[in-house]
Amino acid sequence: MRVSFPPTPVVLLATCLLAACSHDAAPPEQPRLVRTQQVAAPVTDVSATYSGEIRARREAEIGFMVSGRIQQRRVEVGDRVEVGTSLFQLDPSDAVLNANASRSQVESARSQLVQAQSDARRYEELARINYVSKADLEKAHLSLRTAEQSLRSAQANHGVAANQAGYTHLRSTVAGVVTAIEAEAGQVVEAGRPVVRIAEQGEREVVVSVPESRVQELRDATSLRIELWAEPGRQYAGRLRELAPDTDSVTRTYSARISLLDADPAVRLGMTAKVRVLLPATAGVRRLPLTAVHDLSGRPGVWIVNPATRRVSKRTVTLAGAQKDSVLVSQGLRDGDLVVTAGVNLLHEGQPVRLATATAGAAP
Repeated sequence: MRVSFPPTPVVLLATCLLAACSHDAAPPEQPRLVRTQQVAAPVTDVSATYSGEIRARREAEIGFMVSGRIQQRRVEVGDRVEVGTSLFQLDPSDAVLNANASRSQVESARSQLVQAQSDARRYEELARINYVSKADLEKAHLSLRTAEQSLRSAQANHGVAANQAGYTHLRSTVAGVVTAIEAEAGQVVEAGRPVVRIAEQGEREVVVSVPESRVQELRDATSLRIELWAEPGRQYAGRLRELAPDTDSVTRTYSARISLLDADPAVRLGMTAKVRVLLPATAGVRRLPLTAVHDLSGRPGVWIVNPATRRVSKRTVTLAGAQKDSVLVSQGLRDGDLVVTAGVNLLHEGQPVRLATATAGAAP
């Protein structure tokens, strides 16, 4: 008679181990698809590009020197004007009345002077024959001097009134192009308020906005080349003329004015232009996309693909700067290195990868 015993825990454990050993080993890690770029020759032409607007170096804001109501506007935006061109006309009624009143005061003062001169001569004749006292003669001379001063004062007041009458006719003080009109006929304007803006003839410049991290680059630029959006391929030489000492309160960028040294008639106000800033070359600098660089324990680094094993390894690099969507690497790369440019955040040391189409990082 056979007696069966229930399986013990030891027997159950051994059975499980045998079953586990009978299964296949864990599948190998699947390669991850990445995009790569092969490091090419060092960059020899390092540059940055800014967009800006063509403006005149000097813009005159012209306004009336007296207050009044605008009677007529005689220019339009875009008109070319010369020195002395009529721009605006105020209602001259009050100014003409003041000028006429001052002229009458001049005539009255002149008449009083003639009378004082006649009195002084008569008193001098009477004083010689002792018909008047010395005090009366001195009083006549004093009246003469007072009349002379009154005439000079009246003439000065008339000059001011006449000038104010002339100020009702606004004329251009510069030659150039009207770029803005700030008032219309029938509007009452105050003295000193600009009513028209004129871009003076002569030098043209490009106004660009520079981020605070690139200010020193602009100062250190070896050359500035300007290209018009309307005429691609035609380049003009530029020179940094002015760099704002403070940032704009809204954009937090520095305004820079770059003069066109060889501007021609094709350069017109308001055109869009590109300023290419050639920077001093740095030995051994190579360009990579921004997506290729990631953080390695607080330092920038890249993933390098081993062509033989198709596995990645970390490598720290030193950055020389950033430009648009790329970075400049000064140390850590060699010619022929295969750098991962997309998918860097999903990799780990030694991971196998599958390469998409590789691109060569040629110098621009």
